[in-house]
Amino acid sequence: MKKILVTGALGQIGSELVMKMRDSYGADNVIATDIRRIEDNKVVQSGPFEILDVTDAKAMADIARSYQVDTIIHLAALLSATAEAKPLLAWNLNMGGLLNALEVARELKCQFFTPSSIGAFGPSTPKENTPQDTIQRPTTMYGVNKVSGELLCDYYYHKFGVDTRGLRFPGLISYVTPPGGGTTDYAVEIYYDAIKKGTYTSYIAQGTYMDMMYMPDALNAIIQLMEADPSKLKHRNAFNVTAMSVEPEDFRAAIQKHIPEFTMDYAVDPVRQAIADSWPNSIDATAAKEEWGFQAEFDLQKMTSDMLTKLREKFFQQIG
Repeated sequence: MKKILVTGALGQIGSELVMKMRDSYGADNVIATDIRRIEDNKVVQSGPFEILDVTDAKAMADIARSYQVDTIIHLAALLSATAEAKPLLAWNLNMGGLLNALEVARELKCQFFTPSSIGAFGPSTPKENTPQDTIQRPTTMYGVNKVSGELLCDYYYHKFGVDTRGLRFPGLISYVTPPGGGTTDYAVEIYYDAIKKGTYTSYIAQGTYMDMMYMPDALNAIIQLMEADPSKLKHRNAFNVTAMSVEPEDFRAAIQKHIPEFTMDYAVDPVRQAIADSWPNSIDATAAKEEWGFQAEFDLQKMTSDMLTKLREKFFQQIG
């Protein structure tokens, strides 16, 4: 990777990945794009930034050519709960944007990354230790988008030789960017509310296990996969990755080790609960470990300690 175009750069993953990549590859070599511009945002201030609607194929191609990019990190998408509320918009944005990005990668011979998700699985997928290769029949528009995207990336690799790569992310937890419409966002909100309010009301039911990962591990996984020897990648576009399988009470217990007075209750959101119930309880990341050496650094306890420390610093700075 020498010249990298990032779509959805102001989102949950992009806002941190752009900064990390600029540190590693040089600020001028990472071109951030998003449908909106936020002037006081570090991503906008620290290097090249362009406004881009990913459904505009010509605009995307023009930006990629003007900066002579050799790598595309395509992150622009509607997340699970938002996609379920707006399914037609989700299809047009998630699939139309992906197709446009793949076409640019094909034309310019770019290396290509886009994330998939545990949302690509469905109720008929084995729920425990979900295999890398298994049945995928999701019942959400987001899941349909992700399965379609995995297949489309495979097609572009086999048909056109595009160097496509991808990860099936679990829920991602970050102190940098607020939650943005995902089913697993409760795992971020709980830390914010633990510090701000001392209590949290979970919209996901007790006993609902889902895989999670701390953002630093997710960022490292993207870069590690993109730098991996292509001859060793058997799966390429949809590697299972995970750091922990947890339910809401696990977060409560972990937080109470640092904030003993913290309390939690429940007001289950039937829409997001139904999505969560259709996903695996735990997934198998053996393929990622064997093919390119994936290894998560943060478990629940280490992540909780870091999240609470970083959020306290963040809130203190905002008050100051």
